Amino acid sequence: MGVATVRDGDTVEIHGQPIRLFGIDAPEGQQVCHREGRDWRCGQAAANALAAHIARRPLTCQRRDTDRYGRPVAVCFVAGEDIGAWLVREGWALAYRRYSTDYVRDETAAKVARRGVWSGTFTPPWEWRAEHRSGAATTRAEAAPGACNIKGNIGRKGARLYHLPGDRSYAETRIDPARGERWFCSEAEARAAGWRRSP
Repeated sequence: MGVATVRDGDTVEIHGQPIRLFGIDAPEGQQVCHREGRDWRCGQAAANALAAHIARRPLTCQRRDTDRYGRPVAVCFVAGEDIGAWLVREGWALAYRRYSTDYVRDETAAKVARRGVWSGTFTPPWEWRAEHRSGAATTRAEAAPGACNIKGNIGRKGARLYHLPGDRSYAETRIDPARGERWFCSEAEARAAGWRRSP
């Protein structure tokens, strides 16, 4: 139990430990969806929605599994509410049927009401990841949005700042590994490398 930092629409961090939310899959941080003839950053919107919903309230998580990155996979609750169910019901994540059918009803409700990603067109997150992996995503910068989505950039005056999904300047921040910029998997990793959180 503890106050969580939102890493993306389906991953939170508590006391430096990333936790993947069980049974759901949200758009990736870099993912773009479409509605009314325009692109919009649905992955960023999902992370922002989750951060606003949690609002720094403590989470309680019940571990269900461990993913291939070694992260706990858990059902997490804020004030007794399953945040995975909330994300799917609001259209910010999909039921991840490959692992669970717990949230299929919530997904149907979001789809019928055209909430979140259902308000336009989108690629399911698992397909989006597969497409981007097959595009020879070999550098850490290209592979990062999956598991390690904290952006560490270097400012004009040499300041090393990291940006979390949901932070004010996250969407505009670009990472250039040639300049020494990089992706981090946790805030603890970023701090240990000498970066500090962007104000």
